[in-house]
Amino acid sequence: MSVKPLQLPPLPSGKRLSVDEAARQIIIVGANGAGKSRFAAYVAREAGSSAFPLSALYAIFERTSGPTGNAVIDRIYDEAIEQGMPHEKETTQFERVLTMLMRNEMLSLLRYKLSRRGHTDARLPFSQLDTVIDLWEEVFPGNRILTESGRLLFTHDTAGSAGESYSSSRLSAGEKAVLYYIGAMTFAPKRSTVFVDSPEMLLHPTVISALWNHLESMRPDCRFVYTTHDLDFAASRSASSTIWVRGCDPRNNTWDYEVMPPQTAISDEIYRSILGSRKPVIFTEGDGRRSIDAKLYPLIFHNFTIQALGSCNKVIEATRTFNDLNAFHHMDSLGIVDRDRRDVNEVEYLRRKRIMVPDVAEVENILLIEEVVRAVATFCGKDENIVAQRVKKSIMTEFRHDLRQQALLHTRHKVKRLMECRIDGRFDSIEKLERHLENLPKEINPRGIYNGLCKEFQSYLATNDYASVLRVYNQKSMLPGCNVAGMCGLRDKDDYLYTILKILRRKCPEADRIRQAVLGCFRLGPDETPYINDDKEENKVLD
Repeated sequence: MSVKPLQLPPLPSGKRLSVDEAARQIIIVGANGAGKSRFAAYVAREAGSSAFPLSALYAIFERTSGPTGNAVIDRIYDEAIEQGMPHEKETTQFERVLTMLMRNEMLSLLRYKLSRRGHTDARLPFSQLDTVIDLWEEVFPGNRILTESGRLLFTHDTAGSAGESYSSSRLSAGEKAVLYYIGAMTFAPKRSTVFVDSPEMLLHPTVISALWNHLESMRPDCRFVYTTHDLDFAASRSASSTIWVRGCDPRNNTWDYEVMPPQTAISDEIYRSILGSRKPVIFTEGDGRRSIDAKLYPLIFHNFTIQALGSCNKVIEATRTFNDLNAFHHMDSLGIVDRDRRDVNEVEYLRRKRIMVPDVAEVENILLIEEVVRAVATFCGKDENIVAQRVKKSIMTEFRHDLRQQALLHTRHKVKRLMECRIDGRFDSIEKLERHLENLPKEINPRGIYNGLCKEFQSYLATNDYASVLRVYNQKSMLPGCNVAGMCGLRDKDDYLYTILKILRRKCPEADRIRQAVLGCFRLGPDETPYINDDKEENKVLD
């Protein structure tokens, strides 16, 4: 493919960046109001006659020509009128495309009929309309396009339709969009640069990717430039280059933008979702919909984009990678992982790497911080002193019952870490490695670790140290088991979480109490933020 190189707009410094000339798919992303559409329009103007803009929203609903229209289609339509094509005075580009398809089909049939004079072996050529019909029926299996009396009719094989045919006016907006895109692409000049505004607009998610895959295959000579908010679609363009538009200065006609480097540790979809926001990012564990992390932390850290990644290892790796690329995106990133059974040294190491670790074992324990329990009880009209005392007593009782099992789990974690550190050494021979491994059990002393942990945990019970128990107690059943929801007059643990989230969305004293308690769990005061501007003060807040 050989298409005209793209001319990107100037940066505030006057410098212009470039994309790989071989890039066949280009994605333009950015926050709302960052100037993505202006950016795409600038590039299209610079592309000149090779630009072929597509906007289903404009094509279906606007009846006047304008800057968002397709000048190529308008020109072909006007030329056809000059040659005697019947037409209406005011038409949308969607209607113009259908009219030209039918005109060209009739001209093709006429040429075929004339060619048969004296040449009975002449074959009916494959027309533009044939291309449209084939692709339409691939995108919508069971749907058919018919031609009758110079117009297009549509049918679909569904129960109760009885083969009924209908005109294009009865198509849904999504069906019209698909038909417009397919038809318009048959008119795109060779080696065009196709500028698609919101390729996901009006389309069902099951159709989007397949449609554009077909269109790109249909026109391998063209380059496609997509301006989109659909992250799934953006991620589906596997061979794409991505331009991140951060901002625009309309007066000086300059943009703050970057051509994104290829990502490895962070998926393209996640990277684009982050760059679609102007806030710094916090990576968390859990999934993006069901996990407590994804529901709770956006209401605590208002000035951050919260991005759930799943496992703690993914959070740690993504935070490292994203901060390594700070010179590109100029955005700070942090991570949050559960404390689990990490010791003080592990926690401090993570904090130095911009990974925040709460002073509780896991995110569920945050919901059981005494001040959080008290705030919810007050909000629900219960005596916070009674509720807090009962919850604490229940959890301390459960911890006493599970103490030795918890000590064993902590011992296993510590032994595993020590083994990893001790084995990760250099040995000149297998004999030296064998001797080293023989002595490891004595050197690591797992029973000594276990006994020490049992003694430590017993001291928490003896001093009624509730906060320390929450720091070391990993037990998923603790939240429903302590009946905190019932004592607050709520149905179950899900209702308890929902109530906390409801409180945090309000401006009330209980919301302030919960927010301060959670921030305190990260060693942050109510007026502090984990946002880090200066690398020299990397650990000012977190340590």
